[in-house]
Amino acid sequence: MTNARNLTAPVVPAVPAAPAALLPAPNPATLPGWLQRANFWTEDMISRAGLPMYDVPIVSVGGGMGSFVTTNYLRVVGGVPAEDIRVLSNASHPWQTYEYLATMSQIPRWDRIRSDSASRPDNLWGFPSYALQETLKNKTLLPLMRVLLEPVFAHFYTPVLGTVLDSIKAEAERMRYWDMLVQGEVWTVRRRTGGGYFVVLAPRLGAPAGATGPLTQPVVFRCRDVHIAVGYSGLRFLPDLQEFRLKTNDYHHMVNAYENHEHIYSALMSKRPITVLVRGGGIVSSRVLERLISDRKKHGLRTNIVQLLRTYYDDFHGPHQWARRKGKDGFAYQGFNYPKSAWGGQLRFRMDRLEGDDRVEVYDEIGGTTTAWRTHWQRQLRTAHREGWYHTEQGIVEKFGLDGDQVVATVKGRDGVRQLRADYVIDCTGLDGDVAEHRVLRDLLEHCGARRNPLGRLDVERSFELRGAANGEGRIYVTGAASFGGYFPGVDTFLGLQISAQEVVDDMARRGLFEKMGPVRSLAQWFKWAGNRKI
Repeated sequence: MTNARNLTAPVVPAVPAAPAALLPAPNPATLPGWLQRANFWTEDMISRAGLPMYDVPIVSVGGGMGSFVTTNYLRVVGGVPAEDIRVLSNASHPWQTYEYLATMSQIPRWDRIRSDSASRPDNLWGFPSYALQETLKNKTLLPLMRVLLEPVFAHFYTPVLGTVLDSIKAEAERMRYWDMLVQGEVWTVRRRTGGGYFVVLAPRLGAPAGATGPLTQPVVFRCRDVHIAVGYSGLRFLPDLQEFRLKTNDYHHMVNAYENHEHIYSALMSKRPITVLVRGGGIVSSRVLERLISDRKKHGLRTNIVQLLRTYYDDFHGPHQWARRKGKDGFAYQGFNYPKSAWGGQLRFRMDRLEGDDRVEVYDEIGGTTTAWRTHWQRQLRTAHREGWYHTEQGIVEKFGLDGDQVVATVKGRDGVRQLRADYVIDCTGLDGDVAEHRVLRDLLEHCGARRNPLGRLDVERSFELRGAANGEGRIYVTGAASFGGYFPGVDTFLGLQISAQEVVDDMARRGLFEKMGPVRSLAQWFKWAGNRKI
């Protein structure tokens, strides 16, 4: 059997590129139809199809933050050699998609993200925290004071994006991530007759000749376990946005916030009166508003901003008095994506016992669009309101149209139907594609026995094993956004990815694949991390 190590090639670009998860799905036209239709494959079928095959015990599909965190736990906690893991990805580095989405949603490397001080993807112990690291680096106690005083006497501490990305890069190098990476397009995951799985990888879509090293044709990885962490299935283009683009073929005046839309900010520099309609009330919309307001003030622009909110909050709200969020000026405010108890408190233990509709009910309670409370941003909004160039509207869009160079939004609100006109529309409704829109996830549903959970994503056990997909001694694990709706709610966060990875590694240890890490080995591994010693 050919050694999979021959297919690795470290490539680390310095600037964010478009994330693999948001690119068009590859078309596996070179796979024979009889092979595509089969739910179980054999080595003989692979040979008949003329596909090279490589052996490796564990394959992680995705190559983003989910793959990085889980392979890090496998290497550090499980002691799995790098030679026994392959990460199959269209991305060249694990933070590529995350950095791209952060950049598009107006979070540059020097700005702070919405994450906890101890939620460190590069450091499973969480010590030293980002706050302590920043304190030591900048020789100031302010970050630690914020952690000690939050959230009553100070806003939550959050780390700087650049610090997070630099630490992830350092840990990736330490754990030999690029020795495990094989770049390409994952076409399918199929069960192997006799146990385990086959994973088909093809050359990257649109890659120039030689960009994938020796990978010039589809290849098959034969493995015992598969880890799936493909992130979001894609951008959520709402039906009205899709209809607008189909009718007008206009991708300029109306964009999704996660698309590159720098042309809008450039157009505002003309200093002529331009109206921008911002749709949505979450963290991304608040970042977009901050950029628009800051540019107006800094460059003396004449930007007018209209924000369209589906639900307008102006007071505390929630299902009961112990689960209430602050609301003001239309926004629902919450420090992080979920209450902190979702990661290790009462809410997590409560969710762990719920099934079906009961679980959906709790998800409805803790869900919803929120943004973080930031004092300087509140000052910006007050100034914009007072000066009259920013105002909010509440309602549901019925349709978008194009009148000359202006977008016309037909909105149904409490006072009836009205029209809003804007030169540009930035849709901040988020990432929430159907799992069936992703080729690999759809393949799991159609051919690997997977099924959907009550919220429509993939149904996983408490260990994040994909229900219905076990095959002999082999298991498929799914972490990240594709597993949202399971027993653990915070799956698409840094700390959530770490908790998910810990559950996966614990399950593998229960299966006897390696020994659990005790306190002595944990301390030894921490010293290796602190000394940046490669593993």
